[in-house]
Amino acid sequence: MNTVKQIDILAFAAHPDDVELSASGTLMKHISMGMTVGIVDLTKGELGTRGDEITRKSEAANASTILGLHVRENLGLEDGFFENNSANKLKIIEVIRKYQPRIILANAIEDRHPDHGRAAKLVADAAFLSGLPKIITNHNDEQQKPHRPQALFHYIQDYYHKPDFVVDVTAFVERKIDAIKAYKTQFFDPDSTEPKTPISGEDFFEFITGRMMQFGRPSGFKYAEGFTSSRTVGVNNLMDLS
Repeated sequence: MNTVKQIDILAFAAHPDDVELSASGTLMKHISMGMTVGIVDLTKGELGTRGDEITRKSEAANASTILGLHVRENLGLEDGFFENNSANKLKIIEVIRKYQPRIILANAIEDRHPDHGRAAKLVADAAFLSGLPKIITNHNDEQQKPHRPQALFHYIQDYYHKPDFVVDVTAFVERKIDAIKAYKTQFFDPDSTEPKTPISGEDFFEFITGRMMQFGRPSGFKYAEGFTSSRTVGVNNLMDLS
């Protein structure tokens, strides 16, 4: 799955399952349009109350199959304690230059879990720095070329943020829920003996679908995923707007 040299959309996540919860419908929609799409998880989610990094790895692989991803990597940063420092920026720059994505998706700029906002800033900083030719990185013993994506957007997670735009994902809701449920240790399982968490109840899926309905309603979509942008979003044709 990691043989693709250039992809259209690269989604970064502080933890495995972040993207599935908030932007997987968007990824599947663009895959169905013939685009190449991947996910880069920054950590293994090893501090999660339920499960461990081994089960999380297996669950992420299952979710990737459901989504139809072309690429998935894990950078192995320290869950809960990774910093926005030069070493971590360089790791992300190397991945960006490796896949040369047109669009990057990143965590919410502010959220309940402190890793989410920190990851959002870390990825955004790295995406900018990736375009600077004086920053030297190498992959497979070859010097990488600078690359800056044409846009970076933040998906919306637990906290509500007013989206700058939404994507109609109505046709992909069922598969999105299946991808989330691939993380069996994290979400509702009537047979689980793991501790209860704010996301492990059966009603959490009502929150997920309700949030998508909330985002979709103003635009006339049944279900949508929302995104924010630090830059003004531009279009070439007013007819592209709905």
